Amino acid sequence: MVPHLVTALNGPLLELEKKILEATPAIERWFRLEWQEHTPPFYCSVDLRNSGFKLAPVDTNLYPGGFNNLAPEMLPLAVQAAMAAIEKYCPDAKNLLLIPERHTRNTFYLQNVARLIQIFRQTGLNVRLGSLSDEIKEPTNLELPDGSVLTLEPLERSANGRRLGLAGFDPCTILLNNDLSAGIPPILENLHEQTLLPPLHAGWAVRRKTNHFAAYDEVVKKFAKIVDVDPWMLNPYFGKASGINFHERIGEDVLAAQVDMVLTKIRKKYKEYGIKEKPFVIVKADAGTYGMGIMTVHDASDVKDLNRKQRNKMSVVKEGLEVSDVIIQEGVHTFEQINEAVAEPVVYMMDRYVIGGFYRVHSGRGVDENLNAPGAHFVPLAFAQQHALPDVHAKPGTASPNRFYMYGVVGRLALLAASLELEKTDPNPDAY
Repeated sequence: MVPHLVTALNGPLLELEKKILEATPAIERWFRLEWQEHTPPFYCSVDLRNSGFKLAPVDTNLYPGGFNNLAPEMLPLAVQAAMAAIEKYCPDAKNLLLIPERHTRNTFYLQNVARLIQIFRQTGLNVRLGSLSDEIKEPTNLELPDGSVLTLEPLERSANGRRLGLAGFDPCTILLNNDLSAGIPPILENLHEQTLLPPLHAGWAVRRKTNHFAAYDEVVKKFAKIVDVDPWMLNPYFGKASGINFHERIGEDVLAAQVDMVLTKIRKKYKEYGIKEKPFVIVKADAGTYGMGIMTVHDASDVKDLNRKQRNKMSVVKEGLEVSDVIIQEGVHTFEQINEAVAEPVVYMMDRYVIGGFYRVHSGRGVDENLNAPGAHFVPLAFAQQHALPDVHAKPGTASPNRFYMYGVVGRLALLAASLELEKTDPNPDAY
C-alpha cells in the first residue's frame, strides 16, 4: 500500500533523481567497495527531509526504536540482513542478549522490542532481555496490547567478572537498544570474548551529532563526484556552539554568531538556485534523541530573545541531562504530505542493507518544524514491498519506487558516515 504523497516536485530534485537512477551501477559498486573498507553499524535509522530542491539526512540513530512501525512485508528482508550482521561477529552464535531502554511503561517502545525479538528468533537465536534498571531484581513480565508478554531479567556478570549475561544464560552477542544517554553503566564495561553491539562509544554518553555530520560531509563529497551533483543538494550545512547555558543565558552571542554563519551560507545557495523559500536552521542538543531540546530559528536575533519556557525546553534532554553543546543545522523544509499532514521519510537499515522504513506524519506541525514530537503517527514506506524496483525509464517524479530508491541511497550515505564516525571516535582504534 503506497501512501498517497503530495510532493513539491519542483526544481533540481527531479534532476537529482534522474542522475542517481542513471548512475545506479556506479553507485552500487561504490557502496560495495566502501563496505570492503568500513564496517557498517549493526543497525541504524535515518530521518530524511525532502524539500523538492534538496534531499538530506537530518538525524542518524544508531539505537533505532520503531521497528514495530515497519510494514510486516519487510520482515523476511530484516531477517536476512540480521543473519548477515550476526555472522560477521559470531558465526556460531546461539544466544543473543538484548538490552532495551529503561522506560518499561512505554508500550509503543516495548512493541519495538517485541519486533526485534521476532526478527532475531527467525535467524535461529535464543533471545532474552536484560534490563539496566535497578528496579528489575527478578524476572518481570510486561504485557503488550496484543496480549503477548515480554520478560525482563536482571543482568549479571560471570563469576570471573569477564562476561555479561542472565541467570543460566551466557550470550555470545549483546545487542544494545539503549542509547546510553544517562552514561555508560559499569556493568557494560570491560567485557571479554563477547561482542557488544553497537560499541559503547556509539552511545550518547560519547557520541556527538557534529562528528557524524562532519563524517557525512566527507562521504557526500566523494559520492557527489560520482553522480555529478552539487553536494549541497544532499547535505545540510551545520555549525557548533559550545559552553552554552540556556538558564543563565551564557553563550547566547556565540550561538547567535553560528546561527548567522549557517543562515548566510544557506541564503547564498538559495540565491544561486533561485529558491524562494525562507531559510531557517534547527538548533538542537549535540548529543541526545527523542526530539527533545530542538527549536526552529529564522534569524540570529531569535536565540537572544528566548523566553523562560523556551530556555527550559532547550536546556534539558532525555534522562534530564543538561545541554551545553548544540549543533546548528541547516533546516530542510519537508514538502512530503500524507492526507494534508506534513510527513518525512525514515529509512531503516541493518548491516549494509535497507530493510524498510516509514513516514513520520504530524498534522500539527509545519514544513519547517521538527516532526519527532507527541502527536506524530507512522505510515509504512512503500519500499517495504520487495517487488517495488526502480524504473530507470520512468519520467522523473512519476514512479514511487524511484523516489524510495533515492531515500535508500541517501540513508546508506548516512550509514557509511556513521561507520567513519565510529572509526574516528573509537577509543581502541586497533579494533579496526
